[in-house]
Amino acid sequence: MNMQKYAAPGLVVGSIVFGMGSIIVATVPVGAYAIAFWRLCIAGIIFWLLARKFGQRLPQSKNALRYGLIAGAFLGLDLSLWHESVYAVGPGISTLLNSLQIFFLAAIGFFWFGEKQSKLQLASLFIAITGVALIGSPEFSRNHNAAWGFISGILSGGLLAASMVYVRKTHEAEHTPLFPLMMLVSLGGMAAVLPLALVFNADSLYPANPRDIGLVLIYGAVMQCFAWGLIAYAVPLLPLALTGLLLLSEPVAALFIDYFFLGKTINGLQWSGAALTMLAIYLGSLKPKPPKA
Repeated sequence: MNMQKYAAPGLVVGSIVFGMGSIIVATVPVGAYAIAFWRLCIAGIIFWLLARKFGQRLPQSKNALRYGLIAGAFLGLDLSLWHESVYAVGPGISTLLNSLQIFFLAAIGFFWFGEKQSKLQLASLFIAITGVALIGSPEFSRNHNAAWGFISGILSGGLLAASMVYVRKTHEAEHTPLFPLMMLVSLGGMAAVLPLALVFNADSLYPANPRDIGLVLIYGAVMQCFAWGLIAYAVPLLPLALTGLLLLSEPVAALFIDYFFLGKTINGLQWSGAALTMLAIYLGSLKPKPPKA
């Protein structure tokens, strides 16, 4: 009961802190792929230390090991494209676009696992499309990077959904404790993004000064470990409907940070689109109640 008491506040804090990572991405002059590598590298070291401290071991199943690394590869690419979207259209819109992963998860569930979609979930997809169109129309008229920002932001949501699917497959192959799993995910992500960082971010591979080094360390330790830990702790303890609603605190926080602290221009039409999109994400997170016997 005490655990459930703190689950909802923990989920809100975790989501907001996670969204605040976009400020670091926007202000530290390290490339999109490079900062994803450093974030995962720092997190991987921390999770390795935690796994040793608590005696948690890697899975013995080759399938579990492979699926964990694949989940990490998708997460690394997700982070990289999300970073690209942050650079192109700002933290608020990019985080909102990344949150559309709920619809990619629904599509994967339909085509891969044969899960049926409710009329509410299908309606939420059309609401989300309308919301994204309202957000995008002013952005495309004044920002020549808007197309890439929207493409990379939406693709990052799809890659995040794929990462979640392979985390699920890892547990299906063999139950894996949290710290070794996250260490595997970190290793897979590092392996996926390092070659891209060397090619595309050769001139912005490292943080250049103590301030930037400190911010990158915070990005890996606080956003990847602490914030994700709070979210992972809270989600299993809350009803799905409440979870979907509270997770919206991340894009809401990112939009406010973008507007009030980073000076991003967001007009009334875009705020309306953001509200519609968040409503759609919430509705899309709801699962239909099973029919009564």
